[in-house]
Amino acid sequence: MSPNKLTPAEERVIVHKGTERPFTGEYDDFYQAGTYICRRCNAPLFSSQSKFDAGCGWPAFDASYPDALKRLRDPDGYRTEIECANCGAHLGHEFVGERLTAQNTRECVNSLSIRFVPEGKELPPTIHG
Repeated sequence: MSPNKLTPAEERVIVHKGTERPFTGEYDDFYQAGTYICRRCNAPLFSSQSKFDAGCGWPAFDASYPDALKRLRDPDGYRTEIECANCGAHLGHEFVGERLTAQNTRECVNSLSIRFVPEGKELPPTIHG
C-alpha cells in the first residue's frame, strides 16, 4: 500500500520540512476527544488527552504514543526535530524544560502533518513502507 497522497502544502511541510504559519493550522485551537495520526501513513501519534494550549500557534502535545516519534538534532543545532517513526514524515519540533505541563515536554506539531480521528471512529490502517 502506498503512502497517502499529499497536497502541495502538505508536501512542503512533511517532505521538505517546512513549517506552517502560526495560528493558521486546522488543529491549533481544536480540542475534541480522539487520536491524531500521521497524515502520510496513518500511524497513531498522539492522544487528544496529551494535547494542551501552549499559546505557540501550533498544536502542542506533552506525550506521544510509545515509539511513535523519531527525534533528530535539527540542522540549526538547537532544536530537536520530530518525525513519524513509521514513515519519516516531518511533524515539527520537540521542546523540553519549558515547564508548561507536568511532563515538561512540548511536541510542537504542524497541523498539515497530522489528521484527527474522532473517538469511537475506527483508525485507518497504518501504511508501512
